[in-house]
Amino acid sequence: MAEEKKFLPFVSAETNMAEFTLRGLVIGLVMSVILGAANAYLGLRAGMTIAATYPAAVIGMAILKSLKGTILEENFARTVGSIGESVAAGAIFTLPSFFIAGIWDPFFTPGHYITSTIILISGGILGIMFVALLRRVMVEDKELPFPESLAAAEIHKSGRKSGGGSKFLFGAMGVGALVQALGQTNFFKISYDYFIKLKAQVIPSTSIKVQGGALLSAPAISPAYMGVGYIIGPKLGALNFSGGLIAWGLLTPLIYYFITPFIDAAFLTDWANNFNLVYTKFTHEQALAKVSDPEFQISQIWRLVVRPIAIGGMLMGACFTLFKMRNSLFTGIKRSIGDVKKAAQGGAVADRTEKDISFPWVIVGIIGVAISTFCVTFFVFNTDLLPAIIAATVLIILAFFFAAISGYLVGIMGSSNNPISGLTLTALVITALILVLMGVNASTGGVAAVLGVAAVVCVSAAVAGEMLQDLKAGHILGGTPWRMQIGNIIGVVLAGAVMFLVLNWLNQADIAQGNMPTNQGGGYIGGFGSKNLAAPQAGLMAMLSKGIVGGQMTWPLIIFGMLMGMGLILMQVKSPMLISVGMYLPLETTFAIFLGGLVKGIVDIYCDRRKYNAAQKARVENVGVLIAAGLIAGEALTGLAFAPFKIANINLAQQFYEPHVVIGLTIIVLISIGLVRIPLKNAGSPDEPAPPSVSM
Repeated sequence: MAEEKKFLPFVSAETNMAEFTLRGLVIGLVMSVILGAANAYLGLRAGMTIAATYPAAVIGMAILKSLKGTILEENFARTVGSIGESVAAGAIFTLPSFFIAGIWDPFFTPGHYITSTIILISGGILGIMFVALLRRVMVEDKELPFPESLAAAEIHKSGRKSGGGSKFLFGAMGVGALVQALGQTNFFKISYDYFIKLKAQVIPSTSIKVQGGALLSAPAISPAYMGVGYIIGPKLGALNFSGGLIAWGLLTPLIYYFITPFIDAAFLTDWANNFNLVYTKFTHEQALAKVSDPEFQISQIWRLVVRPIAIGGMLMGACFTLFKMRNSLFTGIKRSIGDVKKAAQGGAVADRTEKDISFPWVIVGIIGVAISTFCVTFFVFNTDLLPAIIAATVLIILAFFFAAISGYLVGIMGSSNNPISGLTLTALVITALILVLMGVNASTGGVAAVLGVAAVVCVSAAVAGEMLQDLKAGHILGGTPWRMQIGNIIGVVLAGAVMFLVLNWLNQADIAQGNMPTNQGGGYIGGFGSKNLAAPQAGLMAMLSKGIVGGQMTWPLIIFGMLMGMGLILMQVKSPMLISVGMYLPLETTFAIFLGGLVKGIVDIYCDRRKYNAAQKARVENVGVLIAAGLIAGEALTGLAFAPFKIANINLAQQFYEPHVVIGLTIIVLISIGLVRIPLKNAGSPDEPAPPSVSM
């Protein structure tokens, strides 16, 4: 039998080339923080993030190429730069749940900052340590295609000859930043707040007057949401929007229709008194006027009734997603056990391209994370000794399996499709049930302990998946694994240290904008869980942890939502989870995402009509995705830049007038035209070879 041909990387192991450089590290760290912050902004508002691998590859390549950097230096900068998105994903899925659950209110204190930083850094380091054990076996497995790793590697290779797509990315970032800046200064005030109020009055035979109503809104003037819609496409965008229509066009007005007879003067007075208990700055007359407003009443129905139903649907959707992946999950668990044995027995490795962090240091890192988790659980969350030990033990076991599973799924589908939230929900439920069986409850720190373990597992799984994806790209290019792993440890430490500050920045800005307290009494008028910072995954985790450990779950509404999710599954809906997320988000958000999906559908139609071949379609896809990613990054970073003004109560909007809604809609049309014409214009000739795909 012929001996199998050995894989040869783009840069051979014998080549002495600059890789782990100070400038590469600095560029990667800056991208890690910026892309992580942008994803935190997007994830809190829209419930989803975008893969940072491609923006990091394009930006790092553009900068280092101008500085005459090497391809391995670019690979190293991309690796460090993309890890911030994983830390951000773990942060937005979990840390706001402490606030929503009422454990951290106010969100920011020095103690909360230290605790969250320990959680994020511990989870990130744990994921990297497990990846160091699994890398050699997983990246060399021919059954794992690692599609996004191949694309990232090809981007770096093609960048040796051309400037890549950086002009599209940076140009779109400028457009997104400009539109967001105008929106922040009230230029699109009417466009943002343009509501269509539909009211109906019915006089039954009993002569009792019953009112029903619906509260619909125009799409948000948001390049980021349209970029998200473009990336996920028309089908998924339509599913997401259908959830918004179910929430705002069916459930909310239907419930409002039936409760209207009970909203009398006495009911409103009691409601106003309760409102004043939370928002003491209002007089009784102001509070009464507030709760008497039909718009406020409809919004409260959506928040208090429809959102819990949506959470039940999200839970069922997450379970269904994991069920569909059961074969891959079980295979990943089976493989992970065998992979550790192979990695531990691997011995010394001579080639530069095969050297990971040494096994003893990996064990030290894992033990260190276990100790830090025990200390946080026991000393900060004030659990008993045995539950703290059990929590730390469960954490290591779950983090190992989920890191391996995450890496395996990334190898098959890419990090963009990695079901991190589903894995985190599984870890949360398992941990909660174990601690409840041990007698832990809300009064003994059980809710906080469950959320803390889930947060570490979430960050670990997200970082492990992204790290394996980058290591596979490095494997193709000829990067040095241990250098990439050390760089990512530094990136995780920096991103973990600043991510809580980014979240607090956004939280405080939203509270200041609403000029009301946060979630006292379950108000969610401003901050996490509010209209602008929906944080759907964090809301779900807060409700589950409080429901299981603290016995505060609104089980009837959750069960209704789960039954709805089961119905969607039986109807063979492609993504029940996405519909439920659409119900949880404001309608203007899902509407804007839907418009972005429609634009992508128009591009696909034009590609078919013009009979583009595969290479031309790939170029159109690449340019479109880079523009969409730029729109997202530009709006997100500008939104962060305006946060200090909101916190300081500086009203920039006073300097601008309020134009007609047509101006805002014109901006939507112009963005749509750009998303159609620019990609199609860059389809190239049919004879040009196909570029690597950058689908997210």
